[in-house]
Amino acid sequence: MKAKPDKEFLNLMLKNPTNWKGPFYFNGKDPRVVVPKLEPLKGWTLNCAQPYTYIALVGIILIIVALKYFL
Repeated sequence: MKAKPDKEFLNLMLKNPTNWKGPFYFNGKDPRVVVPKLEPLKGWTLNCAQPYTYIALVGIILIIVALKYFL
């Protein structure tokens, strides 16, 4: 069983500037899909290095297309 990374370690990874490509966060070692932005008042962003991010985005797009098509 994998041990959960502690909150301090996750915050250190979040603040590392090499994990940010403009407004996008890429860190495969960070297990979170949704992470806070560097400035917490600006909200949250997606961890683009996680495959679940793309699955969720495709799901959201399919729901939007289905709603437009059926309504």
